[in-house]
Amino acid sequence: MSRLLIVDGHAYAYRAFHAIRELRSPSGRPTNAVFGFVKMLEKMRTAVEPTHMMVVWDGGLSTERLAALPDYKAHRPEMPADLRIQLDEMGKFLAASGVSAYCGEGVEADDYIASLTRRAQATGWKVVIASADKDFMQLVSEQVGLLNPNDKTGMIWGREQVVAKTGVEPEQVADWLALMGDAVDNISGVPGVGPKTAAELLRQFGSVRELLARVDEVKSERLRTVLRQSVTVLQRNQQLVQLSELACEFLPEQMVVRPVDREMLRGLFGGWGFKGMLAALDVPAARKQAELI
Repeated sequence: MSRLLIVDGHAYAYRAFHAIRELRSPSGRPTNAVFGFVKMLEKMRTAVEPTHMMVVWDGGLSTERLAALPDYKAHRPEMPADLRIQLDEMGKFLAASGVSAYCGEGVEADDYIASLTRRAQATGWKVVIASADKDFMQLVSEQVGLLNPNDKTGMIWGREQVVAKTGVEPEQVADWLALMGDAVDNISGVPGVGPKTAAELLRQFGSVRELLARVDEVKSERLRTVLRQSVTVLQRNQQLVQLSELACEFLPEQMVVRPVDREMLRGLFGGWGFKGMLAALDVPAARKQAELI
């Protein structure tokens, strides 16, 4: 069966950058993020053994989300200069490694990943999304799993892990986020409603729509009041947290994992000063053991 591994590119680039604080090439250019990114990607490929693979990069913020909430993700600091100059190097590594990549102007990686996942799922493929972003929990199904870098067990999350983490089913995750908000994206939720309360409400009512239709059944008077006052906020939040459907070509032949270009990798590793990786190119695949930082 075809297995597609989709990697949240910027998320892993940032993770690698902060995991290794200082590393430079012989010419003095920063390489810490590149080094970590290469290691993490190799670990993922070894664990998942995908037949197809795609790394998706952020191409900007959704105009629809910005129209709904002008301060959407506004609090996020600018990308560090030492990380930005390493992104092109990561792109060169992906090309040499036989891995496809995508970045669309004004396209958030989350939406493209969701669209690609749905198309692969409709074709009968298995999909693994590598990301710590909780938005992706809404996509989990029998065919779609999550590889969460924060989970040191390395297991691929399914429904059971999503329910254990959130208290709700994957198809309720968007409503769960709408109720409690998402500080990471600068989205405020219903005042006083945190993860546990949001989960309790959804277990009782099933959805935000049903909750608002039967708000009189909510036991707490304070909660009834804030829910009535938050109808507009909830409707806005649902628009913000639901992963959008984009025009997205599903081209399996472009995502197939291709053989690595060893000579190209040899040049890259040599230029970056990655002596261990350079030596490993000559080690038979059966003996190689990838290590995560």
